[in-house]
Amino acid sequence: MRFHTEYLTLKTEKHREYINITPEVERALEKSAIREGMILVSAMHITAGVWVNDAEDGLLADIDEWLGKLAPFRQDYRHHRTGETNGDSHLKSLLVHHQVIVPVTRGKLDFGPWQQIYYAEFDGRRPKRVIIKAMGE
Repeated sequence: MRFHTEYLTLKTEKHREYINITPEVERALEKSAIREGMILVSAMHITAGVWVNDAEDGLLADIDEWLGKLAPFRQDYRHHRTGETNGDSHLKSLLVHHQVIVPVTRGKLDFGPWQQIYYAEFDGRRPKRVIIKAMGE
């Protein structure tokens, strides 16, 4: 079994942003030369997440609205007593999870017809990293 690791560094323009990172993951997979296996994509920060879903703007707006309802910004989060102001960002990250594993078949991401990999930033405007680790033969 072979392994290939790469890191993406992302710096969003906005506090909350969703970025389709599928092309970067595909490039890492191609460099790995792995034909059969899996690829892990994981946000390396506790106020970010990674998911697989449809690349459609209306859906992204719906997801953003849904996350805002489930984990709205509030002044009274206990976490804010530490001097931080990003309690909602931590909760949003829990809702979308911090990593995904995608099957690799014949050297390609083995997706359904509309699936793409998204990086979700909930406390942005500073550099954050994502690890991409391909594993297989």
